[in-house]
Amino acid sequence: MGHELSNNYGKISISREVIAVIAGLAAMECYGLVGMASQKVQDGLAELLGRENLTKGVTVRIDGNEVIIDLFIIVEYGINITEVANNVINKVKYTVEKMTGIKPSKININVQGVRIGAAY
Repeated sequence: MGHELSNNYGKISISREVIAVIAGLAAMECYGLVGMASQKVQDGLAELLGRENLTKGVTVRIDGNEVIIDLFIIVEYGINITEVANNVINKVKYTVEKMTGIKPSKININVQGVRIGAAY
């Protein structure tokens, strides 16, 4: 089930997958981000996901009127991780709000690894 908005003309339902794709694409535009990571880290190795698997690095939870987005990312070596995380939070919040009208209540960043150089 997704998030529902109502207006004078009826209801609008936006699925979790759509929100996840928007969040993933917005995050990939941020400087210092190498890519999205798989949510399951085995033996300390984070799997770098391609652009076709962006939603595997994003979890969207809807609890009543709250929309919580969890992003699993890999950052570039030598870049300030806090700055990258803050940039991702701001970009994802702005993009999701602009494209869907939904204001995420929380955006959680989970840094799964650090890599040298960009993946693309």
